[in-house]
Amino acid sequence: MNSNLLQGKKGIIFGALNPESIAWKVAERAHEEGAKVIITNTPVAMRMGETNKLADKLDTIAIPADATNVDDLNNLFIKAMEEFGGKIDFVLHSIGMSPNVRKERHYSDLDYKYLDKTLDVSAVSFHKMLQTARKLDAINNWGSVVGLSYVAAQRTFFGYNDMADAKALLESIARSFGYIYGRERNVRINTVSQSPTITTAGSGVKGFDRLLDFAERMSPLGNATSEECADYCITLFSDLTKKVTMQNLFHDGGFSNMGMSLRALQQYEKGLHHDCDCGPSENKHQYD
Repeated sequence: MNSNLLQGKKGIIFGALNPESIAWKVAERAHEEGAKVIITNTPVAMRMGETNKLADKLDTIAIPADATNVDDLNNLFIKAMEEFGGKIDFVLHSIGMSPNVRKERHYSDLDYKYLDKTLDVSAVSFHKMLQTARKLDAINNWGSVVGLSYVAAQRTFFGYNDMADAKALLESIARSFGYIYGRERNVRINTVSQSPTITTAGSGVKGFDRLLDFAERMSPLGNATSEECADYCITLFSDLTKKVTMQNLFHDGGFSNMGMSLRALQQYEKGLHHDCDCGPSENKHQYD
């Protein structure tokens, strides 16, 4: 059901690759709630993905931009303001990538060039985006910026690797920039720590299907879907949350506050007779 929560607002959505992307769902919901949106992704992702199809569906434009490239970001915000005929009201940063995860490098044996890439794409791009927008005065007073995060920023998760470091940095940037942008222009900046969600990026994490099942069993309300995450982001873009800023907001069905649930314990007990090699030889295995 639509409530016109974003009627008259204008926004930029980073990271909509295909219909599985959370950013894709957010763009659709923003459009349904009355907003005008511009879609952006890297030139390569736009060639390989379906970003242009989404732009056509929403009767808008897609602007290629590498979020790690300040010149590209500068061009993006300038073109967006020209297209909108004014400043922007909301931005979604839904970007994450780790070459170390893709190459199955163990966290104790990272390729540091890959780590630089992970941090630049998944976190520093958030700072570059905010810095560029501020210098151009591209976001309206009481605007809203949201970055997508994950609970691995606070807790250690098997296989999440250096993406955990990137998410921790992302959340720190939201707090630091949230203070500056909030005092100067009343722009609020938050991160949403979403349940594990089936997306192209998320599925690349080793053991993701088991992580998904574990989180479902642990969460009192179950995992939050990408559609539900989109709904939550819409509330953060709306005027209903004008005083919420510098927060990492858990949207995970209660997972982040759980220690052990009955459903998870029952599943664990079923497998107690299966021993696992979790001793001193751990480092011999890439992801044990």
